[in-house]
Amino acid sequence: MIRRISSTALAAVMIALTLSACSAAAEPETTPTPKPTKTTAPSPEPTPTPTATPEPEKTAGAAPTCETIIAPSTVTALSEHGWTHQEKEFRLGADVIEGGIQCVWGDFSVASDHVQVFGWAPIDQATSSAAQQKLFAEGWQRADTDGHVYITENPDFAIAVDEEGFGMTYEFGDGWVKVADTRRSLILVEFE
Repeated sequence: MIRRISSTALAAVMIALTLSACSAAAEPETTPTPKPTKTTAPSPEPTPTPTATPEPEKTAGAAPTCETIIAPSTVTALSEHGWTHQEKEFRLGADVIEGGIQCVWGDFSVASDHVQVFGWAPIDQATSSAAQQKLFAEGWQRADTDGHVYITENPDFAIAVDEEGFGMTYEFGDGWVKVADTRRSLILVEFE
């Protein structure tokens, strides 16, 4: 009998051990969960959406500058070639026109006469007429085209001329005057 009790006791112990192993496997161990900590991970940067850059609006009454009398795209093109500008007072012959600007664009890091000249000034009718007469007296020539009044230097004395033979030219409009190193370049002067 002793043997029987021993094998019965042994069987009971085995069953108890098996049951305790099963219950231990069914219940997960509990380990303390760490409290969440605040992190300062950077938020993802928003990706900019490319948009077309509009041409800046001209402000009525704003003073002309070398960057505003010509289109921003022209300023960019000149700058990409390494050109900068020198700002001067607007002159009609020897006379200074108040409120105007004349800009000489070029590469001033080297000695060169390869430059572009653009200018704009406000002008009243009386001053405009007097200036035109004075330029005629100095040998400049009138070239009216498409309702525009152009006064251009005598091509015999011009430093540079466009395809049509016009050198330094003034264009007179209603309340303004423009100047460029050639008549063709006057289309680049947009300030009004």
